[in-house]
Amino acid sequence: MKLLVRNLARTTTEQEIQELFSAHGTVAECTLVLDKETGKSKGFGFVEMPNAKEAKMAKAQLNETRVGTNRIRVKFAQDKEQQPDTKS
Repeated sequence: MKLLVRNLARTTTEQEIQELFSAHGTVAECTLVLDKETGKSKGFGFVEMPNAKEAKMAKAQLNETRVGTNRIRVKFAQDKEQQPDTKS
């Protein structure tokens, strides 16, 4: 399951996110979204957890927790092809 992690401090690293979620299960992939021009964090990222039960537990345990000075938000990510077409 893919989780969206929002409201990260701009200084938070992929390794910090990986360690945070690894405490709740297996993390297959962790991606911090970076600004193309500056190379700095945009304040959100994605965590892929192959075990759905672990992903749900991580979401429940980590949503609204403090990481540094920020209170992060964790929710299930939607694939782009699953999102409704709003251009009509």
